Amino acid sequence: MTAVAAARLPAAPVRLDRTWFDRPAAALALDLLGARLIHDAADGLVGGRIVEVEAYEGPEDLAAHSSRGRTARNATMFGPPGHCYVYLVYGLHHCVNIVAGPGAKPEAVLIRALEIDDGPDLARARRGPRASDLRLASGPGNVGQALGIDRALDGSDLLRGPIRLEPRHGPMPQVRSGPRVGVDYAGAWALRPLRHWIADDPHVSRR
Repeated sequence: MTAVAAARLPAAPVRLDRTWFDRPAAALALDLLGARLIHDAADGLVGGRIVEVEAYEGPEDLAAHSSRGRTARNATMFGPPGHCYVYLVYGLHHCVNIVAGPGAKPEAVLIRALEIDDGPDLARARRGPRASDLRLASGPGNVGQALGIDRALDGSDLLRGPIRLEPRHGPMPQVRSGPRVGVDYAGAWALRPLRHWIADDPHVSRR
């Protein structure tokens, strides 16, 4: 596990456009920390501050879905940056990713945890009564459930909604980095420190 000094990292711009997303996932991932992800659904709005992410670096990254080539499932990864790539795991959990670049290179950032700061009652209703305030959106499957995001929203444009991103305001928080979770099959790629989280934040996933 490594620490990233806040002073060495650029702050996110106040206004987002397509070019902001059009860069390698490893760079985009750091600027997503502290930004807010919001879904304005028919039954209400839920949003939260991003506190944990994982970067997936394209076809050469053996942990990335794009390493298997383009399929119906992962086609959004091969499209324009700034869209949501949503996939289902274990037939139960919808995971939310933000498509990066550069250009048409299929990279993405998985959103692993949020601090829900808008619509907590609706998030709790979606997650069930056993979910604590700290764990409403802790873990990638819980992010999708709390925000009400499923495969029907795969390909959503973050610049148009109904899922949108608000950039971080203020300085970059202290960040820690380590290996990604659950990708042991990826060999040496499993050891790369491409998981990033806000240091000491209680909403980060337990692993």
